[in-house]
Amino acid sequence: MFSKALIVATLTATLSVGASPAPIKAVERAADATPTVTLCTAVGFGGICVPIPANTGNCIDFLGGLTILNKEVSSAMIPPGFVCTFYSEFGCDTAGSSDSRDEIGLIGGSYPNFHAVPGINGQQDFNDMASSISCGPI
Repeated sequence: MFSKALIVATLTATLSVGASPAPIKAVERAADATPTVTLCTAVGFGGICVPIPANTGNCIDFLGGLTILNKEVSSAMIPPGFVCTFYSEFGCDTAGSSDSRDEIGLIGGSYPNFHAVPGINGQQDFNDMASSISCGPI
């Protein structure tokens, strides 16, 4: 038969192993994960915030699922190493305009207030003006 001490020792070992949580491994972001630009409909990163891919280099119109952003972008977070150009018209187009205030180019960083963003001629109010965006690596 089993001794009382052996049963207690076995039970103690079983309970201590069962009670110990398995180590949790940190999940790292994959090096090839697509960086995103976060665009928000209110200053200070409020309202509705939408992540969009930052490395496409293509024009993204604020249509379809992005209609909520059309003429509503008030703040943005752009990942380091990227530049985004915001356009007041669809198609990332300002060809028909001679107004330097129809687009802005912003490098990686946080822009909590589109009422005062760097433009070609100094600080510019681009709040609620964007209809399209193009982003890519610097």
